[in-house]
Amino acid sequence: MAEQTERAFQKQPGVNIGFKKPTGKLPGKGGNRWYKNVGLGFKTPREAIEGTYIDKKCPFTGNVSIRGRILTGVVKSTKMTRTIVVRRDYLHYIKKYARYEKRHTNISAHISPAFRCREGD
Repeated sequence: MAEQTERAFQKQPGVNIGFKKPTGKLPGKGGNRWYKNVGLGFKTPREAIEGTYIDKKCPFTGNVSIRGRILTGVVKSTKMTRTIVVRRDYLHYIKKYARYEKRHTNISAHISPAFRCREGD
């Protein structure tokens, strides 16, 4: 059973809780955990397969897909619940001086409980 920390009962869609378990090899420790392979060269973390968390925005156990660009940066803050602030540094070209200047932007991003990260990662 997943740890229930929210007001509403958290469960994975498509997973029946409390019914008889079929015989045979079952995924996860309890046997009733749904997960998927997201592709793009990302391996499904062991925590997503064997964990007990429920996160509808997790790309491995939830109902979201990875699309668009994959952005990289440095973790600046992890103070919000399941959300991190990522700092992206980039260079901006100034035509008049034919040179680049350093710029940065902070992006808030959802992080699945399957990942462990700290500031500076």
